Amino acid sequence: MHRTLLTSAFALAAVAGTAQAEMVFNRIASFPVASNMAEGEDRARETSSEIIDVTADGMTLVYTDSPLGVLGRVDITDPAAPAPLGNIALDGEPTSVAVLGSVAFTGINTSESYVAPSGRLAAIDVTSGEELASCDLGGQPDSVAKAPDGSFIAVAIENERDEDLNDGALPQLPAGFVVKIALEGGALDCDSLQKIEMTGLAEVGGDDPEPEFVDINALGEIVVTMQENNHIAVIGADGTVSAHFSAGAVDLEGIDATDERGALLFTESQSGVKREPDAVKWIDDQHFATANEGDYEGGSRGWTIFSKTGEVVYDSGTSFEQALIQIGHYPDKRSDAKGVEPESVTFGEFGGTPMIFVGSERGSVVGVYDATDPSAPVLTQLLPSGVGPEGYVTIPSRNLLVSANETDLGEDGGARAHVMLFEYAEGEAMYPQLTSEGMEQLTGWGAISGMVAEGDSTVWAVSDSFYGYQPRIFKIDVSSKPARIVDAIDITRAGHIAQKLDLEGITLDGEGGFWLASEGRTDRLIPHALYHVNAQGEIEEEIGLPAELMAVEKRFGFEGITLVDGTLWMAIQREWNDDEKGQVKLVAYTPETGEWGAVRYPLDAPTTGWVGLSEIVAHGEHAYIVERDNLLGEAAATKKIYRVALSEMQPAALGGELPLVSKEEVRDLLPDLKANGGYVLDKVEGLAIFSDGTAWVSTDNDGVDDHSGETMFFNIGQLGSGY
Repeated sequence: MHRTLLTSAFALAAVAGTAQAEMVFNRIASFPVASNMAEGEDRARETSSEIIDVTADGMTLVYTDSPLGVLGRVDITDPAAPAPLGNIALDGEPTSVAVLGSVAFTGINTSESYVAPSGRLAAIDVTSGEELASCDLGGQPDSVAKAPDGSFIAVAIENERDEDLNDGALPQLPAGFVVKIALEGGALDCDSLQKIEMTGLAEVGGDDPEPEFVDINALGEIVVTMQENNHIAVIGADGTVSAHFSAGAVDLEGIDATDERGALLFTESQSGVKREPDAVKWIDDQHFATANEGDYEGGSRGWTIFSKTGEVVYDSGTSFEQALIQIGHYPDKRSDAKGVEPESVTFGEFGGTPMIFVGSERGSVVGVYDATDPSAPVLTQLLPSGVGPEGYVTIPSRNLLVSANETDLGEDGGARAHVMLFEYAEGEAMYPQLTSEGMEQLTGWGAISGMVAEGDSTVWAVSDSFYGYQPRIFKIDVSSKPARIVDAIDITRAGHIAQKLDLEGITLDGEGGFWLASEGRTDRLIPHALYHVNAQGEIEEEIGLPAELMAVEKRFGFEGITLVDGTLWMAIQREWNDDEKGQVKLVAYTPETGEWGAVRYPLDAPTTGWVGLSEIVAHGEHAYIVERDNLLGEAAATKKIYRVALSEMQPAALGGELPLVSKEEVRDLLPDLKANGGYVLDKVEGLAIFSDGTAWVSTDNDGVDDHSGETMFFNIGQLGSGY
């Protein structure tokens, strides 16, 4: 374990620490695929970008959109400003696409049921949308691949099983197979269709193979994964199986294998875990890489390089997952379901360097590996993707990498499905912006909320209730790039990990300890409270809210805490029952006297949804307040820092008339949130200001639950003047 961590540390540090003449990938644009719908269509409908390819000129992306039953097209003439080219309607569900020239060869599922699978391969002109030809496949297609020389198409006919039948156990006939179809002058020759049987090969469900993914090398050999069967086969150029072998199993140490509520504990192990590979990609004519997502019996949380005769040349073990843990992308709610779930893999040569790109479906990260030595690939970068990356295409001629992200959370107010573009160029890696890499113990983190600055380069931060069984204070060194978590302090009560906390604010107590603000939620028995903790994280004092506040409380409570001349100030996120619409309280508490009070703060009017407060930090003669809406992407409108003069913050007694303070806009954060080429993230939650006015801002990644996992942690320079 130590060796893999050190390899990751070296590679990431090398990328992040050198800016001169270093070639790196950075995201330059994100394209929401809902924007490909025509004028007047209901854009709230579910969309998805799944498998993606590009025309030969590198200017038009083509992706499958299963929910809409279309092929989507994106103009990337200017890759930093991708433009919609609209959708091509299909008669059925597209499952995969491979583009040759300007023709998209598309697998289309037309199955009536699991027991009556059917489908076809359609050739579609990308420019006009015209269907040029169609071949009946005799079953349900999954993956489609093109021969590098353009001589044929291969299709994995999965004939997938019903996962609700008999717990998804094999066999469930009819069996799948592989199809090979010749291209004559670039046109489909349906009469040449060759059905290549896969039955009798695998030890697991050998009479019911379910081919998952295919790829073709320069020799015309087809590699096919059978995920549920945990098996791999190589089909020779003559269409016969030349080799086949089990994908094997691995032993995993130092993993979190329990789906407990909110604690990152990498102390468990599993033995004999089947790889059950999903995507497969040739990296040369002798080797291919697999993403070992797993299915109903396995999932090794990593990826593997095999020789085409079945030898394991390299296996990532837990190193890929550990790298994601360190940058806050571990999906804790999926711990018992294959962890970060590597699902996708692709290959490309950039600047003479062979590179393998591995996508984590649940961690929403693309790992970039230098594969110069296939027996020892080196992780060089981790790139933030949209939610649920499914497919990739490399465009080395234009120094571009593209990811298609299938998950659409629009119905729940989350991110839509996106296509994201990354450019390979000289510069400095923009991501990650925060990491725990370098700590002696593997340390996961996420859902960063309140923050406070100390000294010249330390930011203290807390994570919220997502990690309800592991409340922590993180010490962050912002002098390095990326900023690094260097310590994680457990919050304890009487020597045990504290429970029922939703930490949303932290400030220094001036004596080496901290004051913490917890946002309550009565229906979950989480109290609205303040906690005084020492430097070791032990709770020394717990202060509940007074009756005057509890009589009007709502679940959207304290967000941020700061200390001004012996008085604690807390921002309440949204209106409580006694507040006028558009006004919230800034609550004051003086520990020495036990006195409570408040003022009122005017919120910006929401465009839709709601607007509330996320943080409060005192600096100089002002209190700086983060005000945000609950919107993301193109809908986001309010992500701002305001300030209120401390001279106006004269708290009045609770239960009576409260003074209304005035506010001054200091910074609109929307340009900052767009600066790394992604969609605007929802939750700007943390603000820390150093003595010279330099401010750091962070976003909350919701514990990678229905979220891309991306955390932005960035320096916005000195706030205003007149300190």
